[in-house]
Amino acid sequence: MHNQIEFKGIPLHHNLVWEGAPEDVIHDKKEIHTRLQDLDSTYHVVRNGEQVGLVCGGRLVSEQKKGQPDYLASIPATSPSQLGDATFMDFHGVKYPYYAGSMANGIASEEMVIALGREKILGSFGAAGLPMPRLEAAVQRIQKALPKGPYAFCLIHSPNEPALEKGAVDLYLKYGVKTLEASAFLSLTPHIVTYRVSGLRVDAQGHIEIQNRIIAKVSRREVAARFLQPAPTKMLAELVAQNRITEEQAKLAENVPMADDITVEADSGGHTDNRPLVCLIPSIQAIRDEHQEKYGYEERVRVGAAGGIGTPVSALGAFMMGADFIVTGSINQACVEAGTSTHVKELLAQADMADVMMAPAADMFEMGVKLQVLKRGTLFPMRAQKLYDAYKNYDSIETIPTAERTKLEQQIFRKNLDDIWHETVAFFNERDPEQIHRAAENPKRKMALIFRWYLGLSSHWANVGEPGREMDSQIWCGPAMGAFNNWVKGSYLEHPQNRHVVDMADHMIAGALYLYRLQSLKSQGIVVPHAFEAYKPTT
Repeated sequence: MHNQIEFKGIPLHHNLVWEGAPEDVIHDKKEIHTRLQDLDSTYHVVRNGEQVGLVCGGRLVSEQKKGQPDYLASIPATSPSQLGDATFMDFHGVKYPYYAGSMANGIASEEMVIALGREKILGSFGAAGLPMPRLEAAVQRIQKALPKGPYAFCLIHSPNEPALEKGAVDLYLKYGVKTLEASAFLSLTPHIVTYRVSGLRVDAQGHIEIQNRIIAKVSRREVAARFLQPAPTKMLAELVAQNRITEEQAKLAENVPMADDITVEADSGGHTDNRPLVCLIPSIQAIRDEHQEKYGYEERVRVGAAGGIGTPVSALGAFMMGADFIVTGSINQACVEAGTSTHVKELLAQADMADVMMAPAADMFEMGVKLQVLKRGTLFPMRAQKLYDAYKNYDSIETIPTAERTKLEQQIFRKNLDDIWHETVAFFNERDPEQIHRAAENPKRKMALIFRWYLGLSSHWANVGEPGREMDSQIWCGPAMGAFNNWVKGSYLEHPQNRHVVDMADHMIAGALYLYRLQSLKSQGIVVPHAFEAYKPTT
């Protein structure tokens, strides 16, 4: 193992030499490591005899002078704009090509979004699963704290409860929410099209101005294609007929894509297809390029990366694959600002990469859709799967064998299923009465709603730290959480009480930039000590 900075190869700049005070050249290994993390300064690598060192200052000239060190390489001052696409930062008014993705039920909380926004970092509020009064209060609070942004709100696809999706869109339009993160969409709906198109107009220069921005989170090529195309003509005509958009807006919509940004979601927490990022990113980028060529949009749709990003190494890897921005999720759930319990944050801080598994999702239970959750310290994934197996095997609650029903009531629900149904009726009578009407004529549907009682409340129990329900906690989590824990082990960020969402974002970007500098040196023939190749967060 080498312990000093070395040079192997042929200098790329044969006609340049470094001129300055030789005593300014740094040779101490520890000091060189510290200076390389000074991202705001330009450094040169020089060689005096066999000794290679680092220096800031001086100048590069074309005439060699006796006694001057040889010039080998340079690393310029580095800024976040060198990672990803700088237009992402300009478009959203942020300082990093980075945003914190939404986590449902307010786990991506008002506190989190506001803390990030105050530092010009984009955060998306976890609106999925929240009742309208709670969501409205969140909109009001975030807009008051961040009147000029940046912030975003989640709009989750709700195929079984379309009234919720429409209600959220109506609320966002009422309050002028300008950026949505569209999550879990399988196809376009009239509601998301209404949001997008109702924000179109022509500016003074004759260009189409998009006021309602959409970041579409996708993991499939066919879904990405829908967001990369203009809104469907038939749907636009129907919305015009319903007076939800104007004829002029419908015409403008033919010239803009449904999304400004596509977040490629790989192996993430929550709803996920567990796709590998290294395969998924190039595939979606190719789809984007095809649609850009076909439609000739004024602005190119950006493609970012999410899923598995929990360290500066993975962040840089995504950028090196051409990601225009990166998105974090699971790791933010362990932050102080996250809207979940101390118990959950402690479990997450202990998680390893293998401590996750797939389990049935509450919102798409009947469709067999699964999401990724933490399995360490909870029995939720196994119990949720048991409910889905029962749903597949039986036609109604009444056809479940008595012994099996008793086990479900005692081990999972801890209540009689008839009582669960009464609670379910009361819940949906306030939230979406149509669900009860549909279940009245469909015993299988009724069974699904009863089982969803457990699936829905399990995430609530986790968030509030419900005493006695710790083993039923549904904690959305991907392998990025374990990677993050391994990275910060031994540092102050090992402890969840020290994890603040802005601080973590700063370290992710600073670490990626530092590693980017090392790669730049390597490309110029510089070999650095192995110990330099790890970025550790320090206060």
